[in-house]
Amino acid sequence: MPARRFDGQELRRARRARELSQEALGRAEGVGVEQPTVAKWESGTTFPEPERLPAIARALGEKLDTLFPRDGEPDLADLRCDAGYPQKKTGELIGAKSHIPVSNAERGVRRLNAAYVPRLAEAYGVTEKKLQAAQDRSFGVTPTAPVDAPPAPRTLAEKLTYLLETTFPSDRPTDAQIAAAVNAHAGVDVISADAVEALRTGTPPPSEVLDGLAAGVVLEGLAEFFGITPLYFQSDEELERQVADAISLLALRGSTDDFALAARGGQGGLDPAMIAKINALVAEVQQKAGPHR
Repeated sequence: MPARRFDGQELRRARRARELSQEALGRAEGVGVEQPTVAKWESGTTFPEPERLPAIARALGEKLDTLFPRDGEPDLADLRCDAGYPQKKTGELIGAKSHIPVSNAERGVRRLNAAYVPRLAEAYGVTEKKLQAAQDRSFGVTPTAPVDAPPAPRTLAEKLTYLLETTFPSDRPTDAQIAAAVNAHAGVDVISADAVEALRTGTPPPSEVLDGLAAGVVLEGLAEFFGITPLYFQSDEELERQVADAISLLALRGSTDDFALAARGGQGGLDPAMIAKINALVAEVQQKAGPHR
């Protein structure tokens, strides 16, 4: 069974949606099998070689991670298969006479020569850091931190792009559809498709697109469309300011002695009463924010 999850029924669904016959899929570039083999894949009798999966996904117009999800992080063999190479081809990729160096590394027998790492990383379309982490997994060593983890989205454009990619991986809504949903939420036309495009691309800046009081309504509509809390669209500075204001308000409602003690750097830290108040504040904020999908 390949490292990626393979579902014959899902393959059949994707093929029929593409209006491809089993024979046509088998003839697709990089797939290279006869119709009976595709039929066996779809019935679950056999499974395609892992290195064929990228070609199958391309032939069906699907993302590899969508059609064949991966369980866990990749090892060296996984990276090779995702790049669509059979193991015997890897000797050419690293400029060696044989595929044995890569075979040994994939089996956890002997690590790659340092000279091979940049060549193999380039062939697989990954960074050297990611290749080394995959090699560690082949040797049973688990990296302590995610490799090449993308930075968290910070700007409104980055957040919208992230939500579109993760919420609608295959059937992405148009700017006009998003604008229509926001306007339906507001009950009045507050944003156009061109304005949605501007927010999504960050050109011009959001401050030039969102007009005064309508800005809050637009962000609320976007949050409802994506099924998230409107707080997601606020900047770190805005969130920090709200937390500071909330704690200040909490101090006014209760005893200021708790805060004075913290300001003086008391040895015991916050007392139980203050901790209880903060916990209550967190619960209140979470309740207002609603569930985050």
